[in-house]
Amino acid sequence: MSVTCGVECVVLLGCSRWAWKRCTYVGSDDSETWPLATPDEFEPVPRVCCLILAVYETDLKHPQLHPEGGYRLNPDWVLKRVTYEQTLGRAPPYLIYADHDRKEIVVAIRGLNLAKESDYKLLLNNRLGMQMFDGGYVHYGLLKSAVWLLNEESETLKRVWEETGREYQMIFAGHSLGSGVAALLTVVVVNHRDRLGGIPRSKIRCYALAPARCMSLNLAVKYADVIHSIVLQDDFLPRTATPLEDIFKSIFCLPCLLFLVCLRDTFIPEGRKLRDPRRLYAPGRMYHIVERKFCRCGRFPPEVRTAIPVDGRFEHIVLSCNSTSDHGILWIEREAEKALKIMRENKSETITVPPKIQKLERLQTIEKEHRDALERAVSLNIPHAVSTVDELTENEETETETEPAQVDKGDTPKAKPEPSSRGTNWDEVVEKLFERSESGNLILKKGSDTSQIQ
Repeated sequence: MSVTCGVECVVLLGCSRWAWKRCTYVGSDDSETWPLATPDEFEPVPRVCCLILAVYETDLKHPQLHPEGGYRLNPDWVLKRVTYEQTLGRAPPYLIYADHDRKEIVVAIRGLNLAKESDYKLLLNNRLGMQMFDGGYVHYGLLKSAVWLLNEESETLKRVWEETGREYQMIFAGHSLGSGVAALLTVVVVNHRDRLGGIPRSKIRCYALAPARCMSLNLAVKYADVIHSIVLQDDFLPRTATPLEDIFKSIFCLPCLLFLVCLRDTFIPEGRKLRDPRRLYAPGRMYHIVERKFCRCGRFPPEVRTAIPVDGRFEHIVLSCNSTSDHGILWIEREAEKALKIMRENKSETITVPPKIQKLERLQTIEKEHRDALERAVSLNIPHAVSTVDELTENEETETETEPAQVDKGDTPKAKPEPSSRGTNWDEVVEKLFERSESGNLILKKGSDTSQIQ
């Protein structure tokens, strides 16, 4: 009897300890050790939020639902707006905007529409480990949507970039479902920049707001220099390793699903998670907007922390009543704007170094953080992770390949290739990264021999 009582006490204490740790875990714990972001690197985020919100508007010249301060765009500079009727369910609605003041070409993609069956089909078009790409795994449905969008708009983007003097940055931005499409679209473009006029990698940026887990860990770290994910406090989506299709199948019982995922992940060792090549993660460099603290009521002035985490990359579900509201694009835009204002005020009060030197030092720090993250991924034996040397070599090779696409300023002009009437077929471009086995399965050409897509 005494032995049974002792076992019961141990089990009860263990369960109580687990429940206490889970219930007291708050979103700010994920980024507790991260450094603060600077206003220069975070400045585009509120503006990009407004452009994504503009996709929801039916008439930009007479807006009805604009955020405080408006959409911050010139309706005459909107090059194209695409609705559900035009995408036929192959991609979420989006717009293409040429910001001539800031020299940017922006593709803004809206998030999930709970009333649209096509959005659910896009999410459900996946199976764990179904799609290999560029040495890792990605969400099949989101990649297919990104390729469709490129087939439709790559010629437009190339033409606009060349007409604007090849000086504009190209920005891909999305929220929720759209963030996954934007991130994978960016990965494809970065690997085939020659198809968009040879645009340099340094001029390509992606902002994934409330990002979906759409790529494996090695890809998330590899593209951290071009993809930036923005997470508001307790947002559930970047933390939920459960496949997207299972999340939104259970959307009407989301709290129950989150609790079960939380319970399951407690018993999975961290090393096993990291070594699973098919486990998907939020992409790129992370920016975490923190505005609430444990056992404190109300919202505090938001601060933004940033890092390229390898282990501990939003791996814990936060049992919070704000886990779904923090996913909303309106809240992200509002808190991002507040955080940027606070950062600018703090910078003006403590400035001791010339702005140009500060910016250069920060760029050097960002590059070092990326190199350190790549080396950290290799040291942890992350499947298909590449070292800093491999990454630099690959970038140099792709830069060399795109040089012929640049404008020739010499005395002997080169003949330009005639553009085909169809333009680039991005399905064929992506297909070239694979080879088919005798059974018809896709095998990544530069990956390991054992990695197949069943």
